[in-house]
Amino acid sequence: MSDLTDRRARKKAQTRALIRRTAQELFAARGFESVTIADIAGAADVAVQTVFNHFSTKEDLFFDGRTPWVEGAAEAVRSRPRSVPPLAALREYLVGVLGGLAGQHECGERRRYIATIEPSPALRLRELELVHEAERRTAQALVEAWADGDTSGARVPEDPATAAALTAATWVAVSRVLLVGQRPVLGDRADAARSAATIVSLAEQVLGDLELGFGALPAAPPAHSVTGWPEQARQAG
Repeated sequence: MSDLTDRRARKKAQTRALIRRTAQELFAARGFESVTIADIAGAADVAVQTVFNHFSTKEDLFFDGRTPWVEGAAEAVRSRPRSVPPLAALREYLVGVLGGLAGQHECGERRRYIATIEPSPALRLRELELVHEAERRTAQALVEAWADGDTSGARVPEDPATAAALTAATWVAVSRVLLVGQRPVLGDRADAARSAATIVSLAEQVLGDLELGFGALPAAPPAHSVTGWPEQARQAG
């Protein structure tokens, strides 16, 4: 029974990989909107329902296997050594991902990937949804890290949920702006390497500054009177 289950699992994985590869080749050659699920099924020699058994939408097919950063940022926080502050682990991961993705623009496959996304509203919308999913997962991982008795000596915020949401949204947005903003230049092989190095340098600087600024925040909010004004201002008035 175990051998039969293993064979079925391998067959399922092979079929999924075939469908994904076929679809992504068609998208690159003909554009995302012009390719139908029926086109993909025919080219892969499978039934249309088989495609839907593995992928809910064409957008899922396009991005499958291409967005490890959706889970990766959160996993970097969760899997870090206990001596490493959560934000240090997050910064190191994001800088590494940006460097890797930017560097891939020298290869034809990455350039075709970007060239397919840019003219497609559906893909740009799905990409943004994936960014928001990455933010959500990262925020949850930060909340867990701060609630778990962080032993790295780093500052733990008074309101972990709010701090995590703000941190995830800001840091992921910074990463996206740095990468997406450079896509036109990265598409030019002559400038890709230099632009990739610039992205990494900027990411290290901006995320490093954000990390330092987070640590410099007060551990608790200033005292307030019932009027809502800071206590020092009330006394001065």
